[in-house]
Amino acid sequence: MKMKISVALLWITGLAEAFLAIPLIGGGFVISTGYTALGVMFVLHAITLFFCFREYSPKSGSILGIITSTIAWIPGIGWIFHLITAAVLLITAAISGNRARI
Repeated sequence: MKMKISVALLWITGLAEAFLAIPLIGGGFVISTGYTALGVMFVLHAITLFFCFREYSPKSGSILGIITSTIAWIPGIGWIFHLITAAVLLITAAISGNRARI
């Protein structure tokens, strides 16, 4: 059985958020891109949310990701939000992927 688009996007955005949650590397990447990385993540979370609505997948991770993308420019808070969002997205993707195969 093939994977839903929403589940694949949850995995992709979850891994991207996990990368951004790495303290010096993720922060350095965001700053080196001139904070464009946060805008790209905002768009990716919005696309993921669209597919989650379309395929009846959990939406909490994508909504949290959109919130994270808007406030992640604040150094300490951004790191915490990236970490929480990555965990929520990856757990949601794992649960959704298992449920889709049953």
